Amino acid sequence: MKTTLDELKAFVAVVDSGSITAAAEALGLTISATSRTLARLEDKLQTTLLRRTTRRLELTEEGAAFLEYARTILATVDEAEEQMAARRQQPVGRLRVDAATPFMLHVIVPLLAGFRERYPQVQLELNSNEGITDLIEKRTDVAFRIGVLRDSTLHARPIGHSRIRVVASSEYLRQYGTPTRIAQLRAHTLLGFTHPGSLNEWPLTDADGGPLVIQPAIASSSGETLRQMAVNGLGIACLSDFLTRQDRREGRLVQLFAKQTQEVRQPINAVYYRNTALAARITCFVDHVTQTLGQRPFDE
Repeated sequence: MKTTLDELKAFVAVVDSGSITAAAEALGLTISATSRTLARLEDKLQTTLLRRTTRRLELTEEGAAFLEYARTILATVDEAEEQMAARRQQPVGRLRVDAATPFMLHVIVPLLAGFRERYPQVQLELNSNEGITDLIEKRTDVAFRIGVLRDSTLHARPIGHSRIRVVASSEYLRQYGTPTRIAQLRAHTLLGFTHPGSLNEWPLTDADGGPLVIQPAIASSSGETLRQMAVNGLGIACLSDFLTRQDRREGRLVQLFAKQTQEVRQPINAVYYRNTALAARITCFVDHVTQTLGQRPFDE
């Protein structure tokens, strides 16, 4: 075999990062060394993999085809090394985890100490994004998503579910009154999401017998921002139990319309690409999350 793993890593790093400079930084190499490695690979293959323009690098047709082989080879080597580590029951390597900020703060972060104690050789990299993340583009190993999945290219492992409830702070209710009928919500400050619109569909029934769709007076893309506003008495919100469980237990937030609330549970899944071998480090992390959540349900 003429091509080396270091050359494959350099090629993939340049493609993923978009430049030789960024790839060199990611690999811990000099720019000149990375450039020479890429040139050496092209010389061995006797083809041009990347077309250099004044503004960016673009894959040639041959480069796009070779990229798929390179990713497969590197993934296979990683899997082989991880399987050997798994035989020693000590998963190793970097694990890139992605989740929306509220889920990361309220669910993932509290269980990290236990995970690190069990698997000290796994290097965690945590990233938060409010929208849907492209796992390959962001080099993400596993992501946690709440709600119905629409991407068929992803493999999903259910890890739990979370109810949604209408909540407000005691201070807000003291100042503006507690609504006892759903129609009275129109006279209150409602907190909702900027997107997607489905998150502004509350588990209550409107006057026509359908789901109550609210028009928020204050909107945010982040559930954590809405939680903070609700706790600080800015209005009434509808949020997932994993966000409000502690607040409800400690009295910072109070559930409204408990008897009228329909039981709507949002599914929570760990997702990764189907064409990616499930590494031992991913398995142990998802197992840890699932086991921990099973011992501490959101709606208790």
